[in-house]
Order: sequence, then structure tokens, then C-alpha cells
Amino acid sequence: MLSSQDLAYFRGRLTRQLNDLKTRLADNDHYGTGRAAMQESIGELSNYDNHPADIGSEMFEREKDIALTERTEQDLYDTEQALTAIQNGTYGTCEVCGADISRERLEAVPQALRCVQHAEQEVGNRRPVEEEVLGNSFGTFDYDHKDVTMYDAEDALQDVTRYGTSDSPADHPSRDGLSYDDMYLEAEEPIGYVEDVESLALSDMEGNYIGINTDSPLHKEYERRLDGADDTDWMTTLAQERHVKQD
Repeated sequence: MLSSQDLAYFRGRLTRQLNDLKTRLADNDHYGTGRAAMQESIGELSNYDNHPADIGSEMFEREKDIALTERTEQDLYDTEQALTAIQNGTYGTCEVCGADISRERLEAVPQALRCVQHAEQEVGNRRPVEEEVLGNSFGTFDYDHKDVTMYDAEDALQDVTRYGTSDSPADHPSRDGLSYDDMYLEAEEPIGYVEDVESLALSDMEGNYIGINTDSPLHKEYERRLDGADDTDWMTTLAQERHVKQD
């Protein structure tokens, strides 16, 4: 149980702490978050047309300002609650179990209203609010190991990442001859065909020949070989090389 001298001591500490927190928020305008929106502070009309990496430093600083503001506001609220507890005669007593809060704890955290045992329960296990509406992770809808031919999460990821990722050939040292066009998951796997020749020749629904698939990796390799050495049996050689890489 705290004596009247102890209560006067902690009331003084809490009052000074309260004034300091209020002054801090007022002087820095809530760490700058109240002065202008982020796009105004960096001279941009909008943030939507910027790649996250282009404003990475500015985004980090704004996130830090918001975190510091929330922490200071929480300390301010806790300090006000502690002063109210002194007025109500409940300061120094755990609001959960009613046990006395040790003086050592109050010296370290004067705004504490719970003992150490019950303060640990305040450590939140809150998840981000967006997880309430988001579905399961990517791996849940990856059906490759089940020999399923339907369009799954891996196919969706490949369709997006083939337009470019932040990876470089240095991130894939085990794949020799890798180009920036292949910086995505299983880029070497055949899509829409089984045999290599099927990716080169196109046919209609009735099986009639209608042309060459110029977007095929095989066609690009064929053009590269035509520009280089004379390889008359290029299809067989290329097929053998591709099978060796896959094995």
C-alpha cells in the first residue's frame, strides 16, 4: 500500500510526464503528420503513380512518424488514467487482481495500472485487420503436386511475374544462362504444349496449320541458332539440351 508521500511523489511525476507529452505533440504537430498529407510533403500530386521503391524512404519516415504519434498518444492516455486512479484512491493496486503493484514497477512505469503478472496479458496477439477479408495463402491453391491441370495459384503468379520482378540472374546461381525474361517461378516449364514442336507450330481447332508461334521460347532459340552456327539438326539438338536441363 502506497503512503500519502508516495502518492504525492508519483502524482508529481505523472503530472510532469503528462505536460511533457502534450508539449511534445503540440511542438512537432504530431510528428509532422498533422501538417500535410504524404504526397504534399514530397511534392507529388498523387502516390498512386509511384512505384513503392521510388518513395521507399519517404514511406518509411511517414510510417515511423505515425508509429511515434500512436505511441505518444497511448502514453498520454495511460498517464491520464493513472492520475485519475490517484484521485479515485486506486493507484498502486492492480485493476485485475487487486494486488499491490510493486514500487519498483511504478518507478519504472509510473502509469502502470496492473501488476507484472497481468500486464503480460496485455501483450496483444492482434493480427492485421486486412487478414479478416483476405483468403488463404498462395500455397493453399498450388495443386502441381497433385497432377491437376486446372488454373491454380502458381499459374496466376507466373502470369504476373513474367512481366518482371526484382530478381536478377545473381539470385538464381543454379540456373545457367538465365536471362531477365526467365526471372519467375518455373519459367522453363512448357505452357500449353507437351512436345517442343507443339510450341512452334500453331493449328486451329480442327488441327489445320495456321502459322508459327513467334512468342515461343523454341522459336526464339531457333532464330538465335540461325544467327549463329549452322546446325542442320537444330530441333533434335535443342530438344536434347532442354531435356538434360529439366533432368
